[in-house]
Amino acid sequence: MLDDLLGRTALREEISTLEGEIEDLEAELAAERTRRKEAVTARQEAQRRENRLEDRIEQLEDTVDRLRNDETTVSVRRETTLHGRRLDEILDRLDSFQTGPQGALSAHVADGHDLPDELREALGERAALVARAAPCLALVDDAGLVAVCLRAPNPPAAFTEWDDGFHIEREWFQPRDRYTLALVRSGLFAMGTYDGEERTAYHGFDSDLQSQHSKGGFSQSRFERLRDEQIENHLDRCRAALEERETDRLFVVGERSVLGEFMDLADATAAVDATGKPEAALADAWQDFWTVQMRVV
Repeated sequence: MLDDLLGRTALREEISTLEGEIEDLEAELAAERTRRKEAVTARQEAQRRENRLEDRIEQLEDTVDRLRNDETTVSVRRETTLHGRRLDEILDRLDSFQTGPQGALSAHVADGHDLPDELREALGERAALVARAAPCLALVDDAGLVAVCLRAPNPPAAFTEWDDGFHIEREWFQPRDRYTLALVRSGLFAMGTYDGEERTAYHGFDSDLQSQHSKGGFSQSRFERLRDEQIENHLDRCRAALEERETDRLFVVGERSVLGEFMDLADATAAVDATGKPEAALADAWQDFWTVQMRVV
């Protein structure tokens, strides 16, 4: 009765009601966090599955093209990688090539399924080899003396042109002027600012990721959600660092599964296998990125 007179009973009832509402809100918040983590996991798994399917589709389409064009007897005459002085020598030779008017064909092929008619006419059945090498710069002369494909680290937009010499820009293949090259992996980030071949600035970090499922404590699905959330946080840190870069030009290399997250920022991307400590891995990644594959078709 005293509680009723002092208003304590009403206060206790109100407190109990509010505590119930707090518990409901906490449950809703926990459910929302769970839904968000599950959505992140589903998105990343979809990206990984998409990458696997794209690779498989590319393999199947390549097989179909070979069968359709009867490529079983057609193969690349020579394949090599070029870097540094050797790359410079090969580009000098190709750049110095001279022929009559409209005797040299240069074409950057971005998509092997969309070969220019000029290349098909110039190479015949061997044009399929260019399709396999794409994206690439194809250089062919009308006498059949030169027929090479070069994979450009910093590729131009697709083009096709006949002239009295080959159209080659050194910046497509060799580091020029100022740019940023960044290596991004699930738990590693390294970014260098370069002037040509010289690195003038560096920034890098590791992110701790759950590397294996504990034998007890929580489920495999919870472990995967935790790891996916850690990767997402790591990629957010990488993006923030890239947005603070000192140059306009940006090249991003690293794991194929994460490169798609940075395509809107990068001028070009490439999958590389560089691993280890961030600074050493960046040096390996830079070397890989500026290495040019050449195929003589």
